[in-house]
Amino acid sequence: MDSKPPLPPFTADTAAQKVRLAEDAWNTRDPDRVVQVYTEDTRWRNRAEFPVGREQVRQFLQRKWARELDYRLVKELWTFGGDRIAVRFAYEWHDDSGQWFRSYGNENWEFTAQGLMRRRFASINDLPIPQTDRRFRWPLGRRPDDHPGLGELGL
Repeated sequence: MDSKPPLPPFTADTAAQKVRLAEDAWNTRDPDRVVQVYTEDTRWRNRAEFPVGREQVRQFLQRKWARELDYRLVKELWTFGGDRIAVRFAYEWHDDSGQWFRSYGNENWEFTAQGLMRRRFASINDLPIPQTDRRFRWPLGRRPDDHPGLGELGL
């Protein structure tokens, strides 16, 4: 079985590292890369969708990033314990009409001993914003290390 360090039980440092690795992967908007950190039988709740397994997650992500254009995400560690991590996040994107949104949410994650995510439960709200209110303006891809996080941005 693949191993995806850092592994549980998490410390403050390893939990924060796991969160940043997840953020970096999601900012690639590459479903094939992103699904590699989930178990084959991973179970999700994302809004009103409940994908089970890597293939359903891959299809979900393909639909998501076809709809959520110019997606940029920031995640922040909220808390952790044992094999679980809770994060809060915000991401910005626009639809095909050019309307920008900031989506806010929380995720609860549970990992295997090998560091693969077996469960992901997400709650998300979308806020339409004018393009001028965007805060995530780095070039597509990984958030630069010197870009402020959610707390620093007051989000």
